[in-house]
Amino acid sequence: MRVTAIGCTALLLLAVAACGGRDGGGATTGGTAASGQCAGQQTTGITDKSIKLGGIYPLSGPASAYGDIPKGIKAYFDYVNAEKNGIGGRKVEFVVRDDGYQPPKAVEEARRLVEQEQVFALFQTLGTPSTSATWDYTNQRKVPQIFVATGASKWGSDTAHPWTIGWQPNYISEARVYAAYLKKEKPEAKVAVLYQNDDFGKDLLGGFKRAIEGSQVKVVAEQSYEVTDPSVDPQMRNLAESKAEVLLNVTTPKFGSQALAADAKNTKWNPLHIVNNVAASITVLKPVGFPNVQGVVSSTYYKDPNDPTWASDAEMTLYKQKMQQYAPGADPNVPYHTFGWAVASSFHKAMEAAACPTREGLRDSVRNLKGVQVDMLLPGVTLDTAQGDGFPIESMQLMTFKGERWELFGDVIDTRKEFGPLTG
Repeated sequence: MRVTAIGCTALLLLAVAACGGRDGGGATTGGTAASGQCAGQQTTGITDKSIKLGGIYPLSGPASAYGDIPKGIKAYFDYVNAEKNGIGGRKVEFVVRDDGYQPPKAVEEARRLVEQEQVFALFQTLGTPSTSATWDYTNQRKVPQIFVATGASKWGSDTAHPWTIGWQPNYISEARVYAAYLKKEKPEAKVAVLYQNDDFGKDLLGGFKRAIEGSQVKVVAEQSYEVTDPSVDPQMRNLAESKAEVLLNVTTPKFGSQALAADAKNTKWNPLHIVNNVAASITVLKPVGFPNVQGVVSSTYYKDPNDPTWASDAEMTLYKQKMQQYAPGADPNVPYHTFGWAVASSFHKAMEAAACPTREGLRDSVRNLKGVQVDMLLPGVTLDTAQGDGFPIESMQLMTFKGERWELFGDVIDTRKEFGPLTG
């Protein structure tokens, strides 16, 4: 595709290549002008009027519950396109691909988005396995891979992949919060752990083990599962034999529901059940039956649409109105939709703060966020990054399930202040 580079005068005709867009391989592609301090930077997928983003989600397969996230994202972008003239005057096109939670498929879809769709950035690749499979490619091509939907710690600590960055609190910091809670509330607890056998599960489990070092809290049983397993019932039976006082449930939604159901059925074992944030949606708990999940503990960092605390909150009111308007078939009370709205709003803030409307400008902006407020995040939770700290959100609050909803308790915990910076 060839376009005229906007803003280049006759005196600058020899510098058209610097004003036009370049892909990661150096070929001139479609885009808007990058002049002045931005000259020579990549403008593939962005013009003065539009910006094209690509997302990769498991719309099918064992993690398909996460397919609700892009619905919330698209509703946000449709809203700002129609009512706010887009982001900086640019209408957002959001192209979503399905990888079925299969890393090889994620690589295929990443290539399609970058090379055929020519997106400006990959915004949200969901899952630690899929993102791990694609980040070498995106960084070789120098394509921003922004606010990936996974809390693996490497997205914020790795220095060899500057084009990839996470968004949500990382799993090690989340594990630290649960460890601190147990050390205070159950200081001699024996803990059984169910975890997904990949970088996601191992990251959170490893962080938890390090966080309880030197305390009387002990992991006494571990069981892993594969995403291809039909059920975690055998693992849950084995864990029950430990008679542990606490069950740490490190799962994705399908297996989170199975573990909660297995726990409820086993009346001879009644541990404190801690479920990690990524499987804490009400859509995971509801199939188990609310009476069977009372007292379950988790953590969060964004507002729950089912919590009456936010009934008159301006952002929650706006979100529910616009979800009904732009995603009428989607239930606004599903938290994964709210997650999507929050991360899309975060992208909006980061893009507006970029010094250059280029891939390099976005890459640098998301690594220089200073106390950025996103209205769908909990009060006290902001976006903060800096040199050597690639973790945008590192604050969260504990919650317990009561009645038919999650109820926050305690204070928002800034894990940077409470536990020190996470460097790897």
